[in-house]
Amino acid sequence: MDNRFSTMTEVRRVAWPAYEDPQWSDPYRFQQGITGSLELFFWAWVPFQDFVEEVTGHPVPVYQRIDQAGFRTPLDERVLDDTDVLFVFGLDHMITGQEAQPGEIEALRAFLTREDTRLVLGPHHDVGASDDLSERDMEYHHHGDPLVPRQQRFATYVRDLMKGLGVPVINRYGLRPATDADNRIAPLSTVRDLDEKHWLQGVTNFNFHMHLPHYAVTVDEPEAIHVLARQPIDTSRPHPFTQDGNTEFNMFLWMPPSGDRAGDVLLADSTIFSTLFGADDSLRNFWRNLVS
Repeated sequence: MDNRFSTMTEVRRVAWPAYEDPQWSDPYRFQQGITGSLELFFWAWVPFQDFVEEVTGHPVPVYQRIDQAGFRTPLDERVLDDTDVLFVFGLDHMITGQEAQPGEIEALRAFLTREDTRLVLGPHHDVGASDDLSERDMEYHHHGDPLVPRQQRFATYVRDLMKGLGVPVINRYGLRPATDADNRIAPLSTVRDLDEKHWLQGVTNFNFHMHLPHYAVTVDEPEAIHVLARQPIDTSRPHPFTQDGNTEFNMFLWMPPSGDRAGDVLLADSTIFSTLFGADDSLRNFWRNLVS
């Protein structure tokens, strides 16, 4: 299972009986291979799309850079010319080698020269990057999801975009958030005085996901990028990151406009926008803030 998505059959076995309704289990109605589990992602993003359309009055199209049939939709003027807020979710396994092309990076640079544009980058987790197999095993038992194997590395494409655009961040690990007695995700640790544009107004928490990336900042330039929210970690389950003394990971970051870049660059994981993992008023406030 390393470095691939689960099949729908595997999802049904692990989540049983959640997906035993014929809508999900009948192979004539829903694909039971990897394409079926990918389709779950698209179903779960629809409430976010509907919410944004309600808030802004504009429908939200979704593009796959490479779809299940192999057709490509690179980032270019066809996508960007009538776009103000762009989300790029990095769910490409590294072994697929999806490198960002120079033209895509240049198109994004041009996009960000426009006033009031917004780029939200969401590279997913990087589980099992270590060559030490015992560390990989520790990571696996830390996140506790049998559908995510001991190595599942994501987001070469978004890493390329970040490098090309000068975003000093790398996605690391897959960390399990802390929860309270009712199994709700622990509140965020926020830095409100740096939140000049009120991205986190009315926001106390995101949604729970078993394996979230730490967005590690790779430069020591406080004005270049702000860590606005950190997520407490479930420290009852050992992990190399917590063994180094960390109790929280970087969850939401903002790069203010700078130089020729008039637009904002933000980092937030794709699962924050997926109702597969729940949505409450706090999360919907966050969605509203990003698109308003």
